Amino acid sequence: MNLQKHEHKQRLLISYVLTGALFFGAGGLHRLYNGKFVSGLLWLLTGGMFGIGQFIDLFLIPNMVEDYEERLRIKAGLSPLGVPFDPPVNTTQVYSPIGNQLVVKLIEAAESKGGTLTVTQGVKATGASFADVEAAFKEMLRSGYVKIDNDPMTGAVTYHFHEL
Repeated sequence: MNLQKHEHKQRLLISYVLTGALFFGAGGLHRLYNGKFVSGLLWLLTGGMFGIGQFIDLFLIPNMVEDYEERLRIKAGLSPLGVPFDPPVNTTQVYSPIGNQLVVKLIEAAESKGGTLTVTQGVKATGASFADVEAAFKEMLRSGYVKIDNDPMTGAVTYHFHEL
């Protein structure tokens, strides 16, 4: 934390020093230094908005520095408080059973539930998507391995594995 405070103070000091470059005909360098490229070029071309913008920036520099540092933290994968964001889930590494593996897992899940299974139970048991589980059930239905019905209590669509 001490290093971050030192870097913050150093960036703040450099920004104020660059504000003084207006006296040498280079207004806006502090804006360029803090990542505000469009307004920095505008200040550079207009002499710091004729000196008025440069003067106002003396009061705005602390916010400019904080905004720039926050953008750097976010770019580095840190929250504004410096805590790492949770890494995004890489969908290519998520296990998703397909084809026969999915059918076998669904049959095993149905067997443990007395021969009936809903799509939601199938998703929970296999880790596959709703679309994949529904497609597998429809294929088993067409092949005659399951019968479809509604649960009398909940109305949920249930698939009955009559061979289990």
